Amino acid sequence: MTQPVPPPHSPEPPSYQPPGFGYPMAPQSAPPKLNIAGGIVVAVITALVVGAAYGGILGSTKHEFGYAALAVGFIIGFATGKVGGDHVGLAVVGAALSLVSVYFGQLLGEAIIAAKQLPVSVSELFFQHFGLLNDAWRADADFMSYVFIAIAAVAAFGGMKRAV
Repeated sequence: MTQPVPPPHSPEPPSYQPPGFGYPMAPQSAPPKLNIAGGIVVAVITALVVGAAYGGILGSTKHEFGYAALAVGFIIGFATGKVGGDHVGLAVVGAALSLVSVYFGQLLGEAIIAAKQLPVSVSELFFQHFGLLNDAWRADADFMSYVFIAIAAVAAFGGMKRAV
């Protein structure tokens, strides 16, 4: 039997696709923006300001506070991460600057305490007699002084991770 017209073409059955578990895939997020130069600038400025505040606290109370050193590191790391983004180099810069900031704060606190007892100003002690000030800090430093400095570096990493 011949047909003058071929039979209509039937569509192929749809291929099997496994269920998507009810939800479509989430869209990919945009890559994080990095501002390395801005993060470094903010880290330096924050380290100076927070270190000076830490030194002021130490100078007025004549007592070291572990929570204050923790706050110094956290604030520096948080500010660095907020402006600069999530970059390993910025985390290292923030941790290093928190070490310097706590050391600077402890020296400033030592200078404030000494300026109350001596007839010299804090700035004169800090800029003209820095060697004596550093020797006085080393004489007063105990194991906990170094622990506070290390705590600040660890807190800087934590603050940076919280910011991003």
